[in-house]
Amino acid sequence: MKFRSVFILFNIIILLFLVFIALIPHFLLGNEFSFSFLRSVWPLAAFLAAILAGLDIFYFSNRRLYSLLEKEDWPALVQFLEGKVIAKGRYRAPLVKLLANSYLVLSDPASVMELEGKLSLVKPALIEANSLVFGIARILGKDYSGAVTFFSRRLDAVKNADWIRFYRGFAALLKADYETAANDYVVLASESRISLITGLSGYFLSGVLKGKLRARSVECIQAAKTARERVVKSLPGKKDWDREVSRSLGEVYAAVISKYISSAGQWLYA
Repeated sequence: MKFRSVFILFNIIILLFLVFIALIPHFLLGNEFSFSFLRSVWPLAAFLAAILAGLDIFYFSNRRLYSLLEKEDWPALVQFLEGKVIAKGRYRAPLVKLLANSYLVLSDPASVMELEGKLSLVKPALIEANSLVFGIARILGKDYSGAVTFFSRRLDAVKNADWIRFYRGFAALLKADYETAANDYVVLASESRISLITGLSGYFLSGVLKGKLRARSVECIQAAKTARERVVKSLPGKKDWDREVSRSLGEVYAAVISKYISSAGQWLYA
């Protein structure tokens, strides 16, 4: 994302609008009426100028952060954020989330867990606000049992917890707890409003769980069929699925399972 380009464009638009307010009345209304017009619209102009000033101050105070994000220089970004968050103790929600996600991008779950330990002492609410990241770190660190427990404790406390349930099922699948995985994916196959989760759930039910749970194979097959029908109804073609995937892969929790998302797309539209 070109933050500088967006910043410059927004400045140009606001400045042009302010110039329009200042000059157009003079040419259209003449000197006699332009002053009274400007007097009536000056609060709007002042408001826009204040927005512009606030935006400029915010941008320049965070220019280094935006530059690193544009370059996708994750090691440098982590170093920068650690200086802000950990060294200076500025545990602000956006910075903490970005730092935790950056650790995941670098496949460094140990640092995510260290960050969680610090947050548990200073701002435990930020652990709950970033439950997916801290749970996924356990999966990447191969602590599958810990991930199942972590997600289970938060399943009822989080609104729209489809991703929490999905990742609990995923962790259970990795630790060969097929019953728990099937329980989660059967629910998501028929109830999730997120197409990616619905499709992934059907894919795992059809591709893995129906063979691992012989006594529930019919249930798994039927749930997988339901998942496919629901996804294809909302995303009729593979290109529709691919567009949905593209929109989601900007989120780390989707990017870390991108290979499974790709496989699920092939299964859905085979």
